[in-house]
Amino acid sequence: MEPVIFVREVAAAVILVTATLAIHCIGIAAFIHFVRARIERGIKALSPVRGSILMVRFTTAMIFLHVLEILLWAGFYRWHCFRTWEPCIYFSATSYSTVGYGDVLLPQVWRLLGPVESIAGVLMSGLSVSLLFVIAMRLVESEAVSKSVHTHPPSAPDPALILQ
Repeated sequence: MEPVIFVREVAAAVILVTATLAIHCIGIAAFIHFVRARIERGIKALSPVRGSILMVRFTTAMIFLHVLEILLWAGFYRWHCFRTWEPCIYFSATSYSTVGYGDVLLPQVWRLLGPVESIAGVLMSGLSVSLLFVIAMRLVESEAVSKSVHTHPPSAPDPALILQ
């Protein structure tokens, strides 16, 4: 591979990964802001069904972020690699998700982008899963606290603690 082509490919990879991170971080920041407001406002009053619906909504929002990132990479592939959108989106989705069927290949001068997109996809998926896990834990903890409050009414305060 010629050094100029390699440098161009690495530069494109750096720009695409940076843009992917920016989309994901901005999306997650907005998502966290929304989640904090939603959860802090009424988490104790959520039934298991409403908590499940909330998790479906949150998961859908995360999937939307991943679709935007796939489209970012697909846009690059459309600009530099393929003549129509279908192979661009298909290749990007299979690379990002690490499925990688291998039936659509990038031109040789851009072939390192596929593995780079896969690494970015794995990392972004990991970030999304960790955030969803934290939210699920928060919902479970609030449900446990809510049940303990209902089953164990508050006891009288300890007079020794009041005097301190």
